[in-house]
Amino acid sequence: MDKRTLGTGGLEVSAIGLGCMSMTGGYSDKPDRKEMISLIHTAVDRGVTFFDTAEIYGPYANEELVGEALAPYEGQVVIATKFGWDIDPVERKPRGRVTSRPEVIKQVVDGSLQRLGVDAIDLYYQHRVDPDVPIEDVAGTVKELIAAGKVKHFGMSEAAAGTIRRAHAVQPVTAVQSEYSLWWRRPEEEVLAACEDLGIGFVPFSPLGKGFLTGTVSASTNFDPTNDIRSTIPRFSPEALQHNQAVVDLLASIVQRKGATPGQIALAWLLAQKPWIVPIPGTRRLHRLEENMGAADIELSAEELAEIEEAASKIQVQGGRYNEAGERMTNL
Repeated sequence: MDKRTLGTGGLEVSAIGLGCMSMTGGYSDKPDRKEMISLIHTAVDRGVTFFDTAEIYGPYANEELVGEALAPYEGQVVIATKFGWDIDPVERKPRGRVTSRPEVIKQVVDGSLQRLGVDAIDLYYQHRVDPDVPIEDVAGTVKELIAAGKVKHFGMSEAAAGTIRRAHAVQPVTAVQSEYSLWWRRPEEEVLAACEDLGIGFVPFSPLGKGFLTGTVSASTNFDPTNDIRSTIPRFSPEALQHNQAVVDLLASIVQRKGATPGQIALAWLLAQKPWIVPIPGTRRLHRLEENMGAADIELSAEELAEIEEAASKIQVQGGRYNEAGERMTNL
């Protein structure tokens, strides 16, 4: 697979990465651990070198899984993880709030290092901006961790352009991670311009709209309220899904023309936006992994991109991407 570079510090990764969150739950019952480790190994074999996790996923279980799976590939892959949530370390449960106090960051980084089984974290994101801690203090703390050899690169997630600029002035930001896809395009308003101006890479999570842009989700799809986060998201209500089907439908002609799937075209569209954009679709299935990786080989012409843009401009996507509580925790 082709490589792309995030930031100005030479962090080279595969053009498409792998989001690992769902491998320990979130979208249905927890999958088999051995199967997920095998899937990660297959991803490496297929050319994926960029893997995304976080201490909050589980909590902790996802970092443990990723660390075990990637141990044989030390030095060959890039692992990104995140800090910023208040987690009870004994109960291994989130307390429902964010925290990026410097003393907390310095404490939790050691836990992530241990779970991942690495000497230094390749890319360390602030998972959510903490409104109670100046971003300069957060960036300064990560700068100290980089000087100490515990972290290689600093990242931010769901941060506004102004916040990114302030942090970057203290410690250069290598990558910004936020949701971005054909049905969530807010980063185009300010964040992408800030990244381009500062030389920061951009990493879209949920690049397939939490499965919606694959064309496999419809208004009749049921999401288990006990273990599927989509059951809490307004955009996945039956009424919203019925309306938003137009986003998938707009890809139909190009899908047929390219002999591709809707998901592949959605990923190819992202890759075509900027050479420093690296999407991280998540999956737990081999055929989906192979499908996603295949998107890196699809090149959309200027005419096809214009065709998508024209169709998308006529669609008003309905429903929030988070519930109200979740949206308040973003900095956008």
